[in-house]
Amino acid sequence: MSIELVTIVDFIRYGASRFGAAGLTFGHGHDNALDEATQLVLHALHLPPDLGPAYGQARLVAEERTAVLALFERRINERIPACYLTGEAWFAGLSFKTDSRALVPRSPIAELIEAGFEPWLGGREVNRVLDMCTGSGCIAIATAHYNPHWAVDGVDLSDDALALALENKVRLHADNVRLIQSDLFKNLDGEVYDLIVTNPPYVTHAETDALPPEYSHEPELGLRAGDDGLDLALEILRDAPRHLSENGLLICEVGESERALVELLPELPLAWVEFKVGQMGIFVAEREDLVAHHARIKALADARRA
Repeated sequence: MSIELVTIVDFIRYGASRFGAAGLTFGHGHDNALDEATQLVLHALHLPPDLGPAYGQARLVAEERTAVLALFERRINERIPACYLTGEAWFAGLSFKTDSRALVPRSPIAELIEAGFEPWLGGREVNRVLDMCTGSGCIAIATAHYNPHWAVDGVDLSDDALALALENKVRLHADNVRLIQSDLFKNLDGEVYDLIVTNPPYVTHAETDALPPEYSHEPELGLRAGDDGLDLALEILRDAPRHLSENGLLICEVGESERALVELLPELPLAWVEFKVGQMGIFVAEREDLVAHHARIKALADARRA
C-alpha cells in the first residue's frame, strides 16, 4: 500500500482520509483532518509548517514513508492529539513545546494578544500582567514576546505544567516572564497587576466525563471545573480586584459556560469579545465593576468551597 503513495500530497490526502474514516476528534490546534494530516507529514519529514505548495509533489523515500505511516497509526489507534505526537503547537505565531503536562495551546486569546489587547485596554498604561492558570505558558510568554516592556507573571497550581512553561520560556527567550506556583491567588499576596488574563478550567463534570478519547491525554486538572464549569472562574472574579490596579482589567475565558455565568450574575457588566470567527466565551471585566458586585460574587464563590 505505501508503495502506491508517492508524494507529500499523496500522504496528506491519505492521512486525512484515514482520520475521517476512523472518526477522530479534532480541536487541539487544528479543527479538521486535512490540517492534522499535513502537520504530521511535515513533522515526520522535518519540514517547516509553512512549506510552499510547490513541494507537494516531492517524493518520499522508503524510510520517510514508514515514519509518516507510523504517526498516522498512533494518531488513529491511540487517539493522541497531533500536537502531542509532534511535540509542538503554534500559538499567537510562536512555536511552543507541548506534551501531556499541560493542555495543548489553543485559546482564542491568541487573537487578543496579537491585537495588543485592544480595543479593550483603550490605551491605558500597562506595566504588569498576570496569566492565571498558565499551563504551558503560552499566554504569558506570547504576551511578553509582543510586549517586551511588560513584566508578566505566569501562575499555575501544577508543578508539571510550570516545568513545561519554563522550557517554553527558555525556548522563546522570554526573560520578562516570571513563573509562580500557586493555587489561584493564594501565593500572590501584595502582587498588583494592570491586566489579568486567564484561561482557567471551565468544562463541566458531565462534559468532562463525555469528552472524546483525544482529551484523555490532557491533564484533567486543566479541564474539569464543577457542575456548571464555573468553580474556578467565580474564585477568580472574587479575588481579582485585590490584585488589579485602580483601572485594571480582567480578561477571562469560560467557553461554553458563558450562559451559566450570565444566568448567575446577570447584573455584572461583562463585555463578551467578538473574534474573527464570532463569540468564543471570553469576557472583559473592569475592576470597578468587580468591586461594585463583590458581595454577590463572593457569596457564589464561597458556596463552592463549602
